[in-house]
Amino acid sequence: MAFDRAAALRRLADEPLDVLVVGGGITGAGVAVDAAARGLRTGLVERHDFASGTSSKSSKLVHGGLRYLQQREFRLVYEALAERQRLRHTAPHLVRLLPFLIPVFGKGGVINPKLAKALNSALWMYDLTGGARIGKLHEQISADEAVAHMPTLRRDRVVSGFIYHDAQTDDARLTLALARTAADLGAAVANWTALVGLEKGPDGAVTGATIQPGRGPDEPDGPPITVRASVVVNAGGVWSDAVAALDLGHDPATIRPAKGIHITVPWDKVRNDIAAVVPVPKDRRSVFVVPQGDRTYIGTTDTDYDGPVDEPTCTAEDVRYLLDAMNASLTEPLSEADVVGTWAGLRPLVSGASTAEKTTKTKDLSRRHKVARSASGVISVTGGKLTTYRKMAADTVDAAVEVLGRGGRSRTRRLRLHGAEGHAELLEAGAAARLGVEADELARLAGRYGGDARAVAAMIAGDPALGMPLVDTLPFTRAEALYAARYEMVGSLDDLLSRRIPARWQARDATADAAEDAAGLVAGDLGWDEARISAEVEALRSSIERERTDAELPRTATTATTGA
Repeated sequence: MAFDRAAALRRLADEPLDVLVVGGGITGAGVAVDAAARGLRTGLVERHDFASGTSSKSSKLVHGGLRYLQQREFRLVYEALAERQRLRHTAPHLVRLLPFLIPVFGKGGVINPKLAKALNSALWMYDLTGGARIGKLHEQISADEAVAHMPTLRRDRVVSGFIYHDAQTDDARLTLALARTAADLGAAVANWTALVGLEKGPDGAVTGATIQPGRGPDEPDGPPITVRASVVVNAGGVWSDAVAALDLGHDPATIRPAKGIHITVPWDKVRNDIAAVVPVPKDRRSVFVVPQGDRTYIGTTDTDYDGPVDEPTCTAEDVRYLLDAMNASLTEPLSEADVVGTWAGLRPLVSGASTAEKTTKTKDLSRRHKVARSASGVISVTGGKLTTYRKMAADTVDAAVEVLGRGGRSRTRRLRLHGAEGHAELLEAGAAARLGVEADELARLAGRYGGDARAVAAMIAGDPALGMPLVDTLPFTRAEALYAARYEMVGSLDDLLSRRIPARWQARDATADAAEDAAGLVAGDLGWDEARISAEVEALRSSIERERTDAELPRTATTATTGA
């Protein structure tokens, strides 16, 4: 009951808060957790769904960032690797180690000695900066070993390779786990609730905010609510300037969005048994090639963006960039027909006022975060990266504590996130038999829900039909859809099929085909009538069609063997 939107809205209307957080991405959810863990009365509102912006459109990695060493961002890498290690403890069900291959290319079986030395030195620096915390140092491997990990690599160009380790996550589920953790700690948490104004006292200091529940200004699902709050935190990500404009009366133009896109292809088109870092010819960049069941996703790009921040598009040019980058190294070229999913996100980079900063390429801008307090008292946190969300949140709540005069120090370094408790027990021998599901299926569920996987397993044990796939070609079950509808604050069909279950980016067209069945399955729990079901299905299918059209991609086959 703690994660109940209607109850949260009642509390936001009735109870004074110490801290109101605006923005339900990874940073805002992290701020809510940190504030609630310090005993502060906390609220969190998100105008759309949790992680519906940048936080569900990342590379889905928890990592230090090798390329930041090139920019001499040693402190950032150190912090990120320290946070990676913390997340392995606080969210073991969502953050797991992943080996990475760096194939080394050369001509005629010979590599430039300077390049080999530079790569080895960078990886040693990565280890020493904090990568070695996981107990594994990088290693150099032979060309044959490198190709064994990714058989589609051009053997005539591969000279050797390196292996190092980072971590992988489901970014949307990590954000959701944070939102649920905040609620577990007593925070009032609501998605589909927009900030529409700030309340100020006679002295100009912020005293709260006006929020509007609903799908938008034209589709409210309740009256506006005035929230009393001593501190308002702006954690709007790429929308931070829009939130700040409500405070300042003008757009401060502090955010410089950088677009990153990813594509998904069938795993058998690449056949990488570990992740890989593939160089982009003539661009001084690399792209990640990450296996995910029977899919592999590839990305990311990094380009300036000046379009609407609500719906960044993946263009045909973006797709071709990634395909060309891969095909320079593959024996079996990829084509647009192989692309079964795409996603585009915007990094909320902080740009200074200097001409040099405004003209610097986005890939060279710092990923460090910034916490600032306006004259009226609004605290804004901008910049940063997914891996360092906890440090960003702690710094932000430190600023709130200065205003409040209480709250103490951050308590999140070892705070286990929702789902972490009970996760290990589900992996023990005999757990699957006790719960009445297959061992492989329980392990998969535990890797998505942690200890809460018991509830999903119980649904399947009680009704085996709920163990059937929700979307053809994908392993996600009908029970997972019902669990999401009942316990995970689903507000739309896209919430369900893009973020609670990552079907849309793994199988775009199969997800569109399954939309009507999925909506009908959860309609009873969500209170949807036939008109609402039709509207949700149409909205999702139209969005997917725009996604395919913008990227100029053909429709893909939607029947295949379900992956692991």
